[in-house]
Amino acid sequence: MPRVGIALGSNLGDRLANLQAARDCLLEIATPGEPFLSASIYQTEPLRCPPGSPLFYNSVVEIDFEGGPFELLEITQSIERKLGRIGVPARNAPRVIDVDLLYFGDAVIDTEALVLPHPRIGERRFVLQPLAEIRPDLALPGQAANVAELLIRLESTEPPLVLVALAIRDSPL
Repeated sequence: MPRVGIALGSNLGDRLANLQAARDCLLEIATPGEPFLSASIYQTEPLRCPPGSPLFYNSVVEIDFEGGPFELLEITQSIERKLGRIGVPARNAPRVIDVDLLYFGDAVIDTEALVLPHPRIGERRFVLQPLAEIRPDLALPGQAANVAELLIRLESTEPPLVLVALAIRDSPL
């Protein structure tokens, strides 16, 4: 059964509660009895967002999932809608919740609806740093370096992440 990495982000409303609600939804669909890995939560600067966008809270979780990647994509999009995300008129506009698939085992997918592994994982500290907490040795398909090495080599103008809440292993928070 594939391990699946999922990035969580929120910059509207009660950001911590939004991430917790998304984690709770993911816990419901995760394979029972398998580890639910959850990284710490970080406050991050909005990147490539409209001017004046609020700060984000970001984290990463990893679960086992018994279905396929497109089924999981539908589920994560329904979680976003359930938690109050509405279609946004501008790219990268502020949002209550963002639930993005990062990888799905060793799957390599390149369609209009889904690209896996996520094409910008290696460019984003707000994804790499929490992912390195839970899976530092993970080497994604098409990458020679593991996540910890990608983080060390990251050339980014992102400001340092600010720790908001420590991770609790094998737990939704």
